[in-house]
Amino acid sequence: MNNIAARLRARRAENRTRRAINRAIDNAATATMRQELIAIAQTRPRYERSPRV
Repeated sequence: MNNIAARLRARRAENRTRRAINRAIDNAATATMRQELIAIAQTRPRYERSPRV
């Protein structure tokens, strides 16, 4: 049961981060800042799900 709860928490945290990044991109003051944020978001490591066995 702990594993399921941990996965749910991790998924929620990942979604929260993704929404925050999208909000920052949408509210960027300049086009240059927007492009910079997009570049950072694309290079940051993503949570990789292990294949189900």
